[in-house]
Amino acid sequence: MVLAYKGFEQDLSCTSGGNRFQYALGRWNEEPEANCGRNGFHCAENPLDCLRYYPEWKKSVYYLVAAGGDIDEDEVDSKISCTRLRLIKQLDLEGFVAHSLNYIWNHPFREDNSKVQKEKGEALASDGFVIVRGKTPKAKGQMGDVLGLIKEERGNKRAKRVGIYVVDGKTILPDTWYNIYGKRT
Repeated sequence: MVLAYKGFEQDLSCTSGGNRFQYALGRWNEEPEANCGRNGFHCAENPLDCLRYYPEWKKSVYYLVAAGGDIDEDEVDSKISCTRLRLIKQLDLEGFVAHSLNYIWNHPFREDNSKVQKEKGEALASDGFVIVRGKTPKAKGQMGDVLGLIKEERGNKRAKRVGIYVVDGKTILPDTWYNIYGKRT
């Protein structure tokens, strides 16, 4: 079994290869075969890779899932296909960013998802979050946005410190740059 992430339509359905599948909570969903290019239940080891398939946060839902049975991988991002999939927990935006930061922390040398910005980044209105990694990362956003920051070790991409902040208008102000420690820059 592998813990992974999956995006869905709001009714917990997905379309793959022209077929629509309705997922059920509280049980294993099962398919006879798993091949990343053709069939099975698709999910991703990196939560950010779900946004490639379900890019609109406000129109989709995202879950931590357990992938089991026959598991197939390909060379396209961190996507996998499996014959058994169980929905474990729905992620809110802050949880989604936290799981994404955890993935980067545990896999510092893998290629960054296109959503990860270098050194300085601003949350886009369409996403509601920003993830920035670097030696002195800083980020800003608008009310309700989530700022995820990863400070790397000197000389390599290994994570040294992680910070996650919500722009709440009190502690973290809108349209203001913050560093890894939640301090204004």
